[in-house]
Amino acid sequence: MTTRVDNPHVGPDIGPHIGILLIGDELLSGKRRDKHMPAVIEMLHERGLELSWARLVGDDGALLERTLVETMGSADIVFSFGGIGATPDDRTRQCAARAAGRALEINTEGRAILEDKFGHDAYPNRIHMVEWPEGSRVIPNPVNRVPGFSLGDHHFVPGFPNMAWPMVGWVLDTHYADLHVAERNVEYLVEVFDTPESALIGLMQSVMDAHPAVRIACLPAADGQRKIEFGVRGRPAPAAEAFDALVAALNESSISTGACTSR
Repeated sequence: MTTRVDNPHVGPDIGPHIGILLIGDELLSGKRRDKHMPAVIEMLHERGLELSWARLVGDDGALLERTLVETMGSADIVFSFGGIGATPDDRTRQCAARAAGRALEINTEGRAILEDKFGHDAYPNRIHMVEWPEGSRVIPNPVNRVPGFSLGDHHFVPGFPNMAWPMVGWVLDTHYADLHVAERNVEYLVEVFDTPESALIGLMQSVMDAHPAVRIACLPAADGQRKIEFGVRGRPAPAAEAFDALVAALNESSISTGACTSR
């Protein structure tokens, strides 16, 4: 017997691709561990969206610029974490400007925020925190008021989670409210026993071709058992239809299956 198990944290390639850039040598050296990706996944899930990709980039300016050239050349919505301070090792603002082919400028709204917060102490150094690519827009910071910035669909926030996460939430609710989906994604799972992957390729392909609105994946057991877990992911109705078709095809082929309770 097989059972459907809802997992609202996953889904198909529906809507825009959303990615994150995690910036900092401290992440690559292991000095710090990333906390942003799980938080972003949860924030997106709450709005019926999901994360498409994540990249980890050090403080190498040339590499960061090259990465931003690529991501800015796409239609993706991108959240970038870290490197927007005023110290010499913070290079994200400069790399974003070069990648976009724009000059850096002191943002008028950002300057007003810093001058209101710091007064004369905004100069000569703190002011660089609002020196952004031309045409950037403010992302409000509810913690210490030092803003991040948006450039097109790229959104740059600090590396500090207590600041970054509400800023990402504000961007999602302010600029992308029309993308929010009330209906959450689900995942349906079934285990297949004593059958090699090679024997399932044709069956899997036929179900995928018939149900393009969902994503179907197979995951062999890593513990030496001859077992494969099939996952069908998508909006509830198309995912349920594809899952039923997959189970029917397995049964018709006399392939042994069993229920999977959770992932």
